[in-house]
Amino acid sequence: MPTTVEPAEIAAIAGAYHGTPFDVLGQHLVTTAGGPAVAIRAYLPQAASVSVRRGDALYPMVPDTTAPGFFEAVFPGETEFSPYQLQLTLPDGTSLVQEDPYRFGPVLTEFDLYLFAEGKHYELYEKLGAHVIEHEGVAGVVFAVWAPNAQRVSVVGDFNQWDGRRAPMRPRGATGLWELFIPGLVQADLYKYEIKSRFGGLLAVKSDPYGFAMEMRPGTASIVWDLSRYEWHDQGWMAARPKRQALDAPVAVYEVHLGSWQRVGPQANRWLTYRELADKLVPYAVDLGYTHLELLPIAEHPFDGSWGYQVLGYFAPTARFGTPDDFRYFVDTAHQAGLGVILDWVPAHFPKDAAGLAFFDGTHLYEHADPRRGEQRDWGTLIFNFGRNEVSAFLLTNALFWLDKYHIDGLRVDAVASMLYLDYSRKAGEWLPNEFGGRENLEAVRFLKTFNELVYLKFPGVLTIAEESTSWPMVSRPTYLGGLGFSLKWNMGWMHDMLDFMSKDPIYRRYHHNSLTFSLVYAFSENFVLPFSHDEVVHLKNSMLGKMPGDEWRRFANLRALYGYMYAHPGKKLLFMGGEFGQYHEWNFAGQLDWNLLDYPIHRKLQHFVRDLNHLYQAQPALHEVDFSWEGFQWIDLHDVDQSALSFLRRARAEDPAVAECIVVAANFTPVPREGYRVGVPAPGFYRELLNSDSDAYGGSNMGNKGGLPADPIPWQGQPYSILITLPPLAVVYFKPDQGTTLQTPLP
Repeated sequence: MPTTVEPAEIAAIAGAYHGTPFDVLGQHLVTTAGGPAVAIRAYLPQAASVSVRRGDALYPMVPDTTAPGFFEAVFPGETEFSPYQLQLTLPDGTSLVQEDPYRFGPVLTEFDLYLFAEGKHYELYEKLGAHVIEHEGVAGVVFAVWAPNAQRVSVVGDFNQWDGRRAPMRPRGATGLWELFIPGLVQADLYKYEIKSRFGGLLAVKSDPYGFAMEMRPGTASIVWDLSRYEWHDQGWMAARPKRQALDAPVAVYEVHLGSWQRVGPQANRWLTYRELADKLVPYAVDLGYTHLELLPIAEHPFDGSWGYQVLGYFAPTARFGTPDDFRYFVDTAHQAGLGVILDWVPAHFPKDAAGLAFFDGTHLYEHADPRRGEQRDWGTLIFNFGRNEVSAFLLTNALFWLDKYHIDGLRVDAVASMLYLDYSRKAGEWLPNEFGGRENLEAVRFLKTFNELVYLKFPGVLTIAEESTSWPMVSRPTYLGGLGFSLKWNMGWMHDMLDFMSKDPIYRRYHHNSLTFSLVYAFSENFVLPFSHDEVVHLKNSMLGKMPGDEWRRFANLRALYGYMYAHPGKKLLFMGGEFGQYHEWNFAGQLDWNLLDYPIHRKLQHFVRDLNHLYQAQPALHEVDFSWEGFQWIDLHDVDQSALSFLRRARAEDPAVAECIVVAANFTPVPREGYRVGVPAPGFYRELLNSDSDAYGGSNMGNKGGLPADPIPWQGQPYSILITLPPLAVVYFKPDQGTTLQTPLP
């Protein structure tokens, strides 16, 4: 039996409840009856016998008779440590040589620990998780995890037969961090953390919160992945990104669920891989004239039906479509094609899955303990404790991780309203007020402000977008002015008003004309995105085409008119996949879009219309340069209620508004053609018809204005000139004065 260590310590190691294994295992200076010595100890329950290898010499280790698997070798007279390895003989006679993890020093620095404790270590993805490194001249993987209420944490995996006794980690003081360097591990090794809580001895096996890759569901193991190997080729895009994503730039977003955009196989039952999506989705979106792809959450999630909004692996792209490097290839390909990539990001809540963050170290670590703060009952999920430094840092560093390691161009933050309000979807008595007695979640507000400040500081030009469904003020205003600091905010009010208006039979629309115009009351209070998102084409809400009233011709005409109005209205644009060609059915995450519809001309023509809209939107500064100020918009006539018609001007930016480019927009939301319809215009000259949603090329009746018409010197609707147009049925038309026209009525 070893004589240099207490039996209780050996029992604790063998029983897997010793909290400081480096105090026992590895090399130690000891004092024996014969004087000073070096003792080397190891716990290797898989071995029949073990020897210490120093150079070519072998020194047998003495097994402990009371704790099988515990071995010790004592080197009398030595006072300094020397490199060594362990040679194991297994019960079947197999011999192998391995490095001893317990002879290596720590990897995390004292500065890392200090910043972590403050909650201001914003590059934790470089420190926590699993990292392939060379440490003290030996290649391996260093693991680090936060579990402050654990009695013992071990790394388990295929490499140690998932035995929590064999790789207990080193605690790092009062920070709650644990780390361990394991030599010889490589990329693609599976692992988890086995955590024994100091409260009741609860034992749990958890995925790595900072793991860079994960198993395909239903597996939940984390996977070692080296993120330093991929070579990017998107330098041109990255250099131009701040300009291409400025508030005066065109932003037309194609929202996509990668698992159901398109599939392959005999029954379309196989997902496309990230690389196949790069080859198919990217050129498709570019051809249609989109500037950005927005992906429903691609962080690893166990349940397909959550669409990615219940995240298990916050740092791991889902394995459904390939490896982390495959996803980087997808982003890289998009950038080289001139397409930005926005991710849906979910910091509001997380699922209760046993392998995830819930009750992580036997306590409510990431979530609030009180369900009145910690549980989102609508979704069956848990709410992050934003007031805890380490939790806030976890989410902040996760946001920066996607921008850094994956070159992501924007983060659309999901469910912001649920973060801002303590009483969100709660009845009286089901929520706790803040310290001042209010309903505002002050900790979440601070978190969101810090998130936006960090993104803008570290990644200038990246977009942050809030899905915020209430009237919380100044969501997209700078934090130094009291705002939350987002770049953009989804305009949910406009979306609901427009869909409600368009779903009505045209004969009744005159009674709801304010739904068309009300958005301009508040259009410039925020930097808005106009979204027709995935949420509007599920849960019996019908597809975009299915929401439109009337026969087939009218449904398509209504949808074209809606899109035409959307692209002329101030604000950036977003459309969910399938809406561009008139998907009949609601979105089904378990299948693919109805691509067979493109065999029919009416669907191809709608797709052609969306393509032309996007390209026109990008080409015409008046449609995108001044989206967030009255200088870019002017009503011509918003009072033609009985005919459900309206007209307005969009203007580009110019030092002298008198020479700003402009586009005249007129819309008719009834199936009655309006011939000889006079519209006021700001200047004389020829007004070319840029777009007519009733064109035969788009599936319309082909009523129009023969390419354009001259302005008459007839003042009309507050404008000094006017044009006498044909306003087609259920249609939107755009006109642009020829170059050289000087506007006579600049906006104030």
